[in-house]
This record gives sequence, C-alpha cells and structure tokens, in this order.
Amino acid sequence: MLSRIKTGIKTWAKALKRDAHAIYLASRDPRVPWYAKALAIAVAGYALSPIDLIPDFIPVVGYLDELILLPLGIWLVVTLIPDEIMVECRAKANAAAQRPISRAGMAVIILLWIAGAVMLGWIGFSWWNRP
Repeated sequence: MLSRIKTGIKTWAKALKRDAHAIYLASRDPRVPWYAKALAIAVAGYALSPIDLIPDFIPVVGYLDELILLPLGIWLVVTLIPDEIMVECRAKANAAAQRPISRAGMAVIILLWIAGAVMLGWIGFSWWNRP
C-alpha cells in the first residue's frame, strides 16, 4: 500500500516537472493566446525564482507554495493552452528529459565560474591595494 502511494507521488512529480517544461515551451509558441503566455511566464518565473512567497526555512509551511501554488499554477496554464499544442509540447519535454546529461560539461561550466570568481577577486584585491 505504501509503495503504491510512493510510486504515485513519484509519477505525479515527474508529470509536474514535464508539464513545467512543456508550459515553458508552449509560452514560446505563436499559437498560444497571449494571456496563457503571460501566466506561463509568471508560473515558470516563480518556479525558478530563488525568492518564495513563503520562505522555505519556516518548518512545514515553507514548502506549501511548492506543494500547492506551483501545481495549481501549472494546472491553470495547462487548461488555458489548447490541447493539441500541449500534446506537442509534452512530447518535446519528454524527448528533452531523455537526453543524456553531460557531467563533463557541467564540470567545465563550474570550473569556468570558479575561474571567473577567482579572477574577479584578484582584480578587486589588486585594485584596492594600489598605492
């Protein structure tokens, strides 16, 4: 019984993640109405924003926006987008999720960020210590 609930939650979370990517793709489609695009951009922006309506450090209540507001926003956007467009965007989102992840590419990007931060620190240090 508990394993079925756990499997159901995992399936729901994967579908939610796929739909979040699909509404991003749909927001760039010219066939989608402007009001659905505006709401899609707002929901995606809130999902990706580091600033939450309810801060996550507040126990239990901090995750309510991720558990209630985000799925509700995604559901609302999905209902505003025409079905045939959502089917196409979901297929594209599924295909994107199947792509292999490049750990080497991730490492290169992280090293570039670290090198940039070190260089910026060195420039700042040498600028502040000028006679």
